[in-house]
This record gives sequence, C-alpha cells and structure tokens, in this order.
Amino acid sequence: MARRTGRRPGNPDTREAILTSARDAFAERGIDGASIRTIAAGAGVDPALVHHYFGTKDKLFLAVMNVPFDPSELLPQVVAGGSDGIGERLVRTFLRIWDSPAGAAGVALLRSVISNEWAARLMRDFVVTQILRRVVAGLDLSPAEMPLRISLVASQLVGLAMARYLLRIEPLANTPAEVVVAAIAPTVQRYLTGELTGVFEPVTGVEPTTDVEPAADVV
Repeated sequence: MARRTGRRPGNPDTREAILTSARDAFAERGIDGASIRTIAAGAGVDPALVHHYFGTKDKLFLAVMNVPFDPSELLPQVVAGGSDGIGERLVRTFLRIWDSPAGAAGVALLRSVISNEWAARLMRDFVVTQILRRVVAGLDLSPAEMPLRISLVASQLVGLAMARYLLRIEPLANTPAEVVVAAIAPTVQRYLTGELTGVFEPVTGVEPTTDVEPAADVV
C-alpha cells in the first residue's frame, strides 16, 4: 500500500486558500486547463508557494481530492507487464486499494460525487487523467480509440466501486477479491486492447477526440 500523500508544514490559512482556489480551478477547467499561476492568483499568493506546499500540480490535485494513495506510485506495477494481463493487474490493484483502510476515504468520495456537481467533475478528472491515461499511455492503441476505451474502463471500475462498496449489493459486496478479478478483468482487458466490432466506424461530421496525452504541470 502506497503511503498517503503527505502535507508539508506551513501556514494553515495559506494552505487552505491554495486548496480552495485549486478546487475551484480544477472543477471549472479540469486539471489540464488549470495552471499553477491561475491557482496562485486565486489564492493571492506567489506561484512558488504553491510548489512549496504541494510540489507538482498533480500532487495538489490529489490534496484537493483527499485521495489516500498516489496513482504515480501504484500504476507502474500495473503497466510494467505490457498489454498482456493489464486488465487483471488493473482490477486487482483497484480492489486492493478499496479493500484496504483507504477504502473508507473512497466511499466518502463516492458519496460526495453523487450529491455535489463540482465533486463529480473532480472525480471524473481524477479517474481519467490520474489513472486511466497513465494505464493506456504505454499501450499501442489508435489515438482515435483511446477516449472511448478509457470511458468504457471507467464505467466498469466506477460501477464496481458503487455496487461493492457504496451500495453494497450482495453477494458482490462480500465476494472474495480474486473471484471478482476473475469475473471482471476479461471485460476490462477487452475494453483496453480487444476488438470492439463496429464501435469505431466513422460518423459523418464528427471528428474523433485525440487529446489523450498525460496531463502536464502547466505553469
């Protein structure tokens, strides 16, 4: 289990001002569109202070989301083996996090997503930019296919979290993790690397979205 993203010592009022400004910026513009400079301006501080307290923009985003793990530390284990078995490794890692003490924070996040629009926007950005983009970055996939594949994987994982940990639908809620992995991983693998017949047929007048590069720390 990865260590929880730590907090650096400092003026709590300054930290909270930065977090408040960052929350608004990320909810309005997403992690790609929000910049450290804009966040610092909203908090009335120098951009250097944002870096001092939180490091990178990704770390600041995790602090805003109050995520109890750092995807950049866990996901290399998922992608290290290449495309073969990546669905299984992703689902197993996902369940390991949720079945750990960190799962309680995850349930709280899910509850906030249901009741709060800005929380839903932040969660969507977290799942896409911090987790799934990192997973597909090393796969040999057509850029035109990546957005839909990411969306399909997100639907599977978010649906699993909702059913198993928030709604606690039985018997799924208490099914051993390895059984869940065996049942769900093949679907996730197909969404990531399999043939999706008829899905990617050209649609007249609609351009495919190709912006799937990993988020940069815009300053």
